[in-house]
Amino acid sequence: MYKILTLNNISVKGLDRFPRDHYELASEISHPDAVLVRSFNMHDMDLPGELKAIGRAGAGVNNIPVEAMSERGVAVFNAPGANANAVKELVVAGMLIAARNLCGAWDYTRKLDDKAPDLEHQVEAGKKKFVGFELPGRTLGVIGLGAIGVQIANVARSLGMQVIGYDPKITVRSAWQLSSDVQHATSVDEVLTQSDFVTFHVPLNDHTRHMINADRLARMKPGSVVLNFARAEIVDEEAVCRALDAGQIHAYVCDFPSPRVMAHPKVVALPHLGASTREAEENCAVIVAGQLREFLENGNVRNSVNLPEVFLPRAGDSRLTVINRNLPDMVGQISHILGKSGLNIVHMVNESRGAVAYTVMDVEGDITEDAAREITAIDGVLRVRVL
Repeated sequence: MYKILTLNNISVKGLDRFPRDHYELASEISHPDAVLVRSFNMHDMDLPGELKAIGRAGAGVNNIPVEAMSERGVAVFNAPGANANAVKELVVAGMLIAARNLCGAWDYTRKLDDKAPDLEHQVEAGKKKFVGFELPGRTLGVIGLGAIGVQIANVARSLGMQVIGYDPKITVRSAWQLSSDVQHATSVDEVLTQSDFVTFHVPLNDHTRHMINADRLARMKPGSVVLNFARAEIVDEEAVCRALDAGQIHAYVCDFPSPRVMAHPKVVALPHLGASTREAEENCAVIVAGQLREFLENGNVRNSVNLPEVFLPRAGDSRLTVINRNLPDMVGQISHILGKSGLNIVHMVNESRGAVAYTVMDVEGDITEDAAREITAIDGVLRVRVL
């Protein structure tokens, strides 16, 4: 019986993927084998030694201590692309909000006195005050062409916009899905200098923190719009507010309210709505539930942020999985111990990702507790499981 700790409300469609005769799920449970989480901050949690995996029902993993989990041999999974359509729709809405001054216009109208004798005159005055512009012919810059960025670039092309994109690590899959009309940039600055709108879909790290700063804002087209539905810290809020005050940019639309931006008249800050659709929540939960099951039951890895992708169909009588530091002769040492135990390896795969390596071996016969303990004692081994 596997135990799953849920730290947030997880979609029932995802929870139903765990058969109750093999899984126990609860928001309070001791010694869990895995954790299902959305936005709960896990950095200060005291996590038990039995923990084998964490599944994030979403894309970002900033709320999870990934590096510490890697050191403990705990796999961390996410659901990239599951909320792509939800974010795409919100970015399109953000462009329309900024281009047509919709929030300001709505706020103006709702403050009118519906009994005023000059109501019609006031409405017409507002009509002139909130004149906007249209999207076709404008240029959208997309920084980060993963599952979300590609969808946004493609829908912008269907709206008649020009699109310029930048992603130095674009995958083959994303490249195939990207419209051939999207112009490819070689730097962030190249995108910013050509764009009327710019949107970011990158993880938060040391390279992307304050990617949009005072220097880069100064290079943007006057009257351009900054859209941030990735992470708050990607944008230097102080610099953005100064650029808004100076008229350098037209609007800032983001998903991250803060005291600095909330009160600014040219900022539209939404309450982190990016993945807040029933469909996205269900998709994320279903995807990550499948990944956790496959890892716990078979040792296979898909969409992990700290382990390499590994899929090995079952063969033999027993399966051994080993997470270890990426050091020389690890497979040789593991194989030697299995050989001493009279176990023949019938199928295996070994992959690495940065400082971590992962090995899956199927053998003929049963792997004894003594053999598993001896493998665990190898210098550099982080986690051993016998399935």
